[in-house]
Amino acid sequence: MNVALTGITGYAGMQLYNLLKNHPQVDQINVYQHDLKEAIDLAQLNPKLGTTDQEAYPYNAQAVMNHNQVIFFATPAGVTAELASPYLAANFPVIDLSGDFRLPDPKDYETWYHKTPAQAEELEQAYYGLADLEHNPGKTYIANPGCYATATLLGLAPAVQDGLIEPDSIIVDAKSGLSGAGKSLTPSSHFVQANENLQVYKANEHKHIPEILNTLQGWNNEVPYLQFMTTLVPMDKGILASIYAKVKPGYDEKDLLQHYQDTYADSPFVTVFNEGLPDVKSVVNTNDCKIGLAYNPVTNTVLIVSVIDNMLKGAAGQAVQNFNQLFDFDITDGLHFAPTLY
Repeated sequence: MNVALTGITGYAGMQLYNLLKNHPQVDQINVYQHDLKEAIDLAQLNPKLGTTDQEAYPYNAQAVMNHNQVIFFATPAGVTAELASPYLAANFPVIDLSGDFRLPDPKDYETWYHKTPAQAEELEQAYYGLADLEHNPGKTYIANPGCYATATLLGLAPAVQDGLIEPDSIIVDAKSGLSGAGKSLTPSSHFVQANENLQVYKANEHKHIPEILNTLQGWNNEVPYLQFMTTLVPMDKGILASIYAKVKPGYDEKDLLQHYQDTYADSPFVTVFNEGLPDVKSVVNTNDCKIGLAYNPVTNTVLIVSVIDNMLKGAAGQAVQNFNQLFDFDITDGLHFAPTLY
């Protein structure tokens, strides 16, 4: 099949292009770019892709729908809110890696993203594609979850869905590599500032907070709030979410582990450790999420460690996973990788 891709210049877009190139069900990738007036060589648009013998075309929604069966948007926030209408009207498949359709309430989007939201009736047509847990109810507009949200929600799902923890006790301390901040240079991502340093950033203001909380409350409406903090670490890729919560009376470490193993028993991309805790290197360059638990009976607190590659499981890899689900392909198509362990 033919697939369209918009947003080839960013890290997620480049990663997605490479995944789709090697996908057994993809015959052709057509790249579209908003600021083009005529077709140019793709390597001219993004030299990092090397010699591709492929052109990039000016963006046009009708051309996209005429020549493709799906479009991936790997664009910054605020873009698809303005471009989605023709696809929604035509029921044309979209996989959106931006945050524009993750929040069902347009007021929440405006508050957290400081941009003009999509219309409420359009947001209702989107499906939040947390691919390892949620089943698409037949919607064709898929909002791909954020990277921090993916690690955090996969780490919390069994505990929240099965009522194993006190719903008002969740604290998340999440750490990410520099690629999660995107390609645009900021004071915190400058080499001199980031190298050999740890930096807390966007304290209580990270855009993934509302999508995490919205999903948790959908699983369990007794979750009132979320304490969530992010730290930038000097590595290229990877997220490690350290999640703390008070365990409800009647559950011990063995019970917790059993619930986690039951939840993910059929998930090819989620591994629950029987003992010990995962590290970031074990998932970098894969679409995997690895989860480990450590229960402290003295404080009645469980530590849940969830690790992912933010560019794969947290972006392009999960987008391909959603693509596979949408078109009933094998869930692992295009997603067979080996981690870099050293």
